[in-house]
Amino acid sequence: MNKILMFDALREATDEEMLRDPRVFVIGEDVGHYGGSYKVTKGLHAKYGDLRVLDTPIAENSFTGMAIGAAMTGLKPIVEGMNMSFLLLAFNQISNNAGMLRYTSGGNFKIPLVIRGPGGVGRQLGAEHSQRLEAYFQAIPGLKIVACSTPYNAKGLLKAAIRDENPVVFFEHVLLYNLQDNIPNYDYVLPLDKAEVVREGIDVTIITYSRMRHHVLQAADTLVQEGYDPEIIDLISLKPLDMETICKSVKKTHLVVIVEECMKTAGIGAELIAQINETVFDELDAPICRLSSQDVPTPYNGSLEQATVIHPHQIINAVKSIITTKV
Repeated sequence: MNKILMFDALREATDEEMLRDPRVFVIGEDVGHYGGSYKVTKGLHAKYGDLRVLDTPIAENSFTGMAIGAAMTGLKPIVEGMNMSFLLLAFNQISNNAGMLRYTSGGNFKIPLVIRGPGGVGRQLGAEHSQRLEAYFQAIPGLKIVACSTPYNAKGLLKAAIRDENPVVFFEHVLLYNLQDNIPNYDYVLPLDKAEVVREGIDVTIITYSRMRHHVLQAADTLVQEGYDPEIIDLISLKPLDMETICKSVKKTHLVVIVEECMKTAGIGAELIAQINETVFDELDAPICRLSSQDVPTPYNGSLEQATVIHPHQIINAVKSIITTKV
């Protein structure tokens, strides 16, 4: 085992896959000489050169479109969005090209493309750098969407995403890059379509992903000390949702709390509620509780920024409330 930071885990995954497969290359703003805004590509340019670690102009629509074209020819591009918010400028390429071409070509083209980068509410990065785009991309047919939450799953999931023959949008949280974890020294990959049962329990199912996994775990420490037994599920795969794992848990606990950093209106939680109600509604003993970010642009002011997202004490209160109001 080797204890490393998340950005090192992502860099190791990229490096190992570039070494393993000469078709893999990285493209984006400042990914080369500078080593990436969060150092995920540090040292790769010196090792692989200009043709496999490509610095681009500030033109997300252009270099994303170029990467999709490269994927059509059999290469395996990794597009780094310096901030995932910037990839809204490439929304047309991602939706009308990356998501559709395998289908509209009758299967003649595969799109082995990874689009990765930081997102989420940081520390006073302002509204335009604090967006959570997972719900934007969730509505696009043809995409797989993954949100890593630990160095261990970050490395295994990124390697799997690079090897996949379909476009994968890979979300990293800006505040998790310095998270440390022990990861194996051997090669490993993790499934892109499976949730992780982080903690087994019988009282309530708490469903979360990305940075909120750690807020939920903080809340769970307090809840366990007070005699509660929550089950915690990290979605990891935001599209497709692993409803098999989710439904199995709901059938055991009969109560659900969803904790997300996504906005409440039309967010990941909204889709989760719809699918749970469609699939296992009769198993629920109370309405699903959803804890989401406020439907406002993220304020720059630190105190206001904190007020827009969910914190452990809110999770604790929600769990106690849903258990005591169980019908």
